[in-house]
Amino acid sequence: MSEHNIVHVEFSAEDLEAAGKFYRELFGWEIEQIPEMNYATFDDGDNVGGGFNPVTDTNPAGTVLVYVGTDDIDANLAKAESLGGKIVLPKSEIPDTGWFGIFSDPTGNVVGVYTPLQKES
Repeated sequence: MSEHNIVHVEFSAEDLEAAGKFYRELFGWEIEQIPEMNYATFDDGDNVGGGFNPVTDTNPAGTVLVYVGTDDIDANLAKAESLGGKIVLPKSEIPDTGWFGIFSDPTGNVVGVYTPLQKES
């Protein structure tokens, strides 16, 4: 059974370069800009990483999205729905990285679930 740890956190940002610079200088996080995806990632140097998403109508300024690790995204989404939550985004692939899905809980909080790509040894 999966441990269901927090594995990724995303912040909304008007300016991805400025957000990356701020957190690099504030916390010493390693930042990688990925212009082709209009995204930037951060690595805190310990065990939690995340990214910066551009601000949009569906991702307004101030949005923070937490991803919980799982070994069965479909089962977690179905269970969330059975408990009164709603599926926001079904299981989707992140090329060469893994899969994710997003649900909202009955109080309106939006949470992601994530499974990494299994790398062959």
